Amino acid sequence: MVRVTTSDRRSVLRAGTGLVAGGAFAAACSPFTSSSGAVAPHAPASASPGSASPTRTPGATARPLAAPAPRAFPRQPAQISHGPRGRSRVALTFHGQGEPSVARAVLGEAERHGARVTVLAVGSWLDAHPDLARRILDGGHDLGNHTQRHLDINAMPEAEAAAEITGCAERLRRLTGSIGTWFRPSRATRASPLVERLARHAGYPHVLSYDVDSLDFTSPGATAVARNILGGVRDGSVVSLHLGYADTVAALPAVLDELDRRGLRAVTTTELIG
Repeated sequence: MVRVTTSDRRSVLRAGTGLVAGGAFAAACSPFTSSSGAVAPHAPASASPGSASPTRTPGATARPLAAPAPRAFPRQPAQISHGPRGRSRVALTFHGQGEPSVARAVLGEAERHGARVTVLAVGSWLDAHPDLARRILDGGHDLGNHTQRHLDINAMPEAEAAAEITGCAERLRRLTGSIGTWFRPSRATRASPLVERLARHAGYPHVLSYDVDSLDFTSPGATAVARNILGGVRDGSVVSLHLGYADTVAALPAVLDELDRRGLRAVTTTELIG
């Protein structure tokens, strides 16, 4: 068992001082609860065919990025839950919502360990914090689409579900020049057949699922988060985490140290699959 010590927790939580109390984090991203709140480093890639030229989103403070576009992987299913089992790599994927300071602490902790991650951002979160798109990509991480408002997309009528996907895609395009490398449905582990079709029509050849759930959105404590990840992770795993929880920040040092001890390299989903 991996043990996260009190000193580990205190040292990491200093990166997000003042965010734990007073409801700083939104409710969790799960099928039952609302969300909390690429290859490293990426070479610039053009936006998807037919995309408009990047323009600045109101409130953005920096020029648009030249971000990678989605890729089709011919040997992969439409819904990807893990990568190749024969390579010692894993993908840590984060539902992108929550207090910005905690998000930056998560990214910083990953980078201190030489890890690259995948962030599936909620469009309304990008509206409120457009600078985080640049922060994520500048760190060499994947950035993708987790719908515009983070509602139960599988339960929506077709037109509303399509608007959730394309709404977030347009935010990403305006901020980065791309609709993002991946799409993950909100409030669901897997997309319904309708949502899978709508995502493909929006420009995402694959839907990104996962095979290991950290359950960090339940705020079980850093030790439990680490145990949930390390008890299930193996070659090719895609792990589900969230940016908006102090437990996640506190668990990361022990998780990344143990992955390193096992010879499992934390990479972006693009690198894991590619």
